[in-house]
Amino acid sequence: MAAIITARKLTYSYEKGGTPEDQNAADRVNNDNNGVGDVGGEVIHAALRGKDAAGDDIHAALRGVNIEIQHGEFVAVLGHNGSGKSTLARHFNAMLRPSSGVVTVAGFDAADDKNAIEIRRRVGMVFQNPDNQIVASVVEEDVAFAPENLGVEPDEIRRRVDDALKLVGMYEYRTHAPHLLSGGQKQRVAIAGALAMQPECIVFDEPTAMLDPRGREDVINIIRRLRGERGVTVVLITHHMEETIDCDRIFVMSDGEIVKSGAPGEIFSEVELLRSVGLDVPDTVLLMSELNRAGWSLPLDALTVDEAAEAISLALASV
Repeated sequence: MAAIITARKLTYSYEKGGTPEDQNAADRVNNDNNGVGDVGGEVIHAALRGKDAAGDDIHAALRGVNIEIQHGEFVAVLGHNGSGKSTLARHFNAMLRPSSGVVTVAGFDAADDKNAIEIRRRVGMVFQNPDNQIVASVVEEDVAFAPENLGVEPDEIRRRVDDALKLVGMYEYRTHAPHLLSGGQKQRVAIAGALAMQPECIVFDEPTAMLDPRGREDVINIIRRLRGERGVTVVLITHHMEETIDCDRIFVMSDGEIVKSGAPGEIFSEVELLRSVGLDVPDTVLLMSELNRAGWSLPLDALTVDEAAEAISLALASV
């Protein structure tokens, strides 16, 4: 299986007091073969000392990150606030450029401005606040916005818009005004807008953070369908553990670094590690862990309620 996204020794720094987005132009580096550009070398080496070329404090949001995401995978990136997970996500569709290291998306170098449009054709983004992503006053016009800008033929746009709205369960709202929708409905419209571009991959940057439990469940179910029915590569950025149980792989981030990666069962069995980086574990794993502390011997990779119930039943039967 070929990789759609690859990062090697990815480092990203910005001035303290700013954000990755508004500092990107200031400290972007055009890498040469050695990973340091003519202008960027001074910035990078100063960054390692915690100062930029002018002597101002800077923050290393990403520190030598290595990650590879295969076509068709469902991958989650977990981390507490400030761990660097959203900064990493923004490198996947060229919203940010590396300070050093290499990011390639579908074979395109993400550090090269000329590749930005081609990368964004292939990798869509859905953010936590749908109000920041909705640009039109009618739902179907909003979903059509991106393919129109890509020069897609009108008949094909109509087909894509209808298909995307049906998949997310918002077709009957196609003529409604987005500002009258609930938060969960707005997020589904934002997902439809990304789908209408027919990307190979969609990066979801904490898409459920502003939603109620019902809205969260709806969005996660859509994400599962995208991978299962459409074969879309999915990257889910989140700190909600229960959203990641069905993932192929999980990457755990802390302080700009990947501290652990593996299958969900492997990751969630590391209860103490997760707690040490400010993360909780799914309720099922927490229950099994506490029972083990009390003398039981239960598997920590029983992630779903049914799996946990079965494991406890078997343990009771053997007593």
